[in-house]
Amino acid sequence: MPFTVRATDAPERSEGDPAQVARENALRKARAARIPGAEEIVLGCDTLVALGGAIYGKPADEDAARTTLQALGDATHEVVTGLALLAPDGEERVAIARTAVIFRAIDDALLDWYIATDEWRGRAGGYAIQGAGAALVRAVEGDYENVVGLPVATLLDICPELLRDR
Repeated sequence: MPFTVRATDAPERSEGDPAQVARENALRKARAARIPGAEEIVLGCDTLVALGGAIYGKPADEDAARTTLQALGDATHEVVTGLALLAPDGEERVAIARTAVIFRAIDDALLDWYIATDEWRGRAGGYAIQGAGAALVRAVEGDYENVVGLPVATLLDICPELLRDR
């Protein structure tokens, strides 16, 4: 399906209930990307990592990445993605995808190695499971695609016509 990526400067929340934060951020992004009068479907997404009530977004620097990964080590965290689909008729469909990710214990050598890959940059939770970050993970419970990027199954739940229109 052809698509266009539109970056927005929609303000993002970073505190509160993780599902509500991801939902609100996804809606803000979708609404900001909508072109008035355009006959198109707009999809906004927001992914975050949550552990013990704390939200871990994209680390700002190496120290923040180190702190985030140390917090996630030897624990089960949740990857939460908000999806907001805006239909041309103004209908808004919103869903939340959740996936549990169990990290192995992360010793200093593993942490130093992973930080040196620079893969943590621009990643919620400071890791990319589809790359070197797989070495940090013991198991995944739920939708792997949610951790990698777009939770396609959840998108199809809120927009099954994507399959029919192919």
